[in-house]
Amino acid sequence: MDSKNIYDYILKIQSIAKIGLVYSKDPYALTNYKEINDLSTRFLEEFLEVNLDRPNYFERDIYPTPNVSVRTLIFNENKTKILLVREAALHAYSLPGGWADLYDSPSKTAKNECLQEAGAEIEIVRLVGITERTPFKSKASIPEYVIIFEAKIKEIHKEHEYETDDVQFFDIDNLPEISKKTSKEELMRFILAGKNNETIYD
Repeated sequence: MDSKNIYDYILKIQSIAKIGLVYSKDPYALTNYKEINDLSTRFLEEFLEVNLDRPNYFERDIYPTPNVSVRTLIFNENKTKILLVREAALHAYSLPGGWADLYDSPSKTAKNECLQEAGAEIEIVRLVGITERTPFKSKASIPEYVIIFEAKIKEIHKEHEYETDDVQFFDIDNLPEISKKTSKEELMRFILAGKNNETIYD
């Protein structure tokens, strides 16, 4: 069994334990669920070296669900180029986007992220898809759903926030270094779905 399969297996066990901790009323069961939760956490940290030192799924004492992030595709007029932003901390490019904030709709999140990271006010064109990102990609991976929109620019502002230090269009066939937060294969799946007016899921 490879690391990804072990990761998925332990994560499922921990999910069951967390559900039990939330909904069980039996003291004996609660003790067992807590032990299973603690053991699975230790296994993830010590054997798979997953980084749990941040607020995420692993620290929630609620029914466990994936995190949600939003990404936005912005093409040039003939859809030969895609707008990318460079993450200042990683010096690599990605689609504008990020975690969805509580109480913000997906489209509002997309608009906020494009304004913050690309300095662009946008108009949502369509929903491109919703994909699962749960693979064991890195030691910091957590279960995630990614919502992908296609949008067009209404207005460009010169300023963007500190998280990004470059914004520009790139030829789809000649992309720059891509952020380690995603893979080039995943990014190209998003781009091609947008270019071909397709809808993707899972």
